[in-house]
Amino acid sequence: MYFCRQPMRFKTEYMKAFIFDLNGTMIDDMTYHTKAWQRLLNDDLGGDFTWDDVKRQMYGKNQEVLVRMLGPNRFTADEMNRLSLEKEKRYQKEFLPYLKLLPGLKDFLEKAYQQNIPMAIGSAAIPFNIDFVLDNLNIRHYFKAIVSADDVLLSKPHPETFLKAAQLLNVVPADCLVFEDVPKGAEAAANAGMEAVVITTTHQPEEFRPLQNVVHFAPDFSDDFIKNLIAN
Repeated sequence: MYFCRQPMRFKTEYMKAFIFDLNGTMIDDMTYHTKAWQRLLNDDLGGDFTWDDVKRQMYGKNQEVLVRMLGPNRFTADEMNRLSLEKEKRYQKEFLPYLKLLPGLKDFLEKAYQQNIPMAIGSAAIPFNIDFVLDNLNIRHYFKAIVSADDVLLSKPHPETFLKAAQLLNVVPADCLVFEDVPKGAEAAANAGMEAVVITTTHQPEEFRPLQNVVHFAPDFSDDFIKNLIAN
């Protein structure tokens, strides 16, 4: 069992590293993920799920989504891997023409990089999707560590993803600031002992009310609070 910690008095000088979720946090693509899942679950697998049904359950590893939506005994591991990859291929094909970083993020990454602030990605995405973003946008060099779905046993809200990222950056968890867009991700940060900034691409602030580690909400990285995290 793990619990959200009480928040410290947030000061930017405590932050020695940044950890980013990917989908919905660095890029605004969750509509495309939801659409790909809904089509796969309903059209291919005979489900009858609404948009809100899919959005509510669409977190963690793809295999976990399939189990939550369709039950634990329907697919073999190989079948789930195949369906997972098929879903991501559809998502990538539809989203590629619109692939771009959220406003302000490229400048934020560049300034942090120039100031030698270590950065990592901590995502429930598979490497196939992480590579899709990093290589098409040519931003891989900004990140000293990448933790994907394949690198952990337990998905968010378990803290493993963020704790592993901190370990790879050689920074203690309390000195890491997480950027997230979903409640389960912010909860994972809390469970890792990390503060979080929430990017409101997919969820509204009231959905994070139980979490005491969220220090700020912003629509994107052009927000003044976020800019000031690396102000000279």
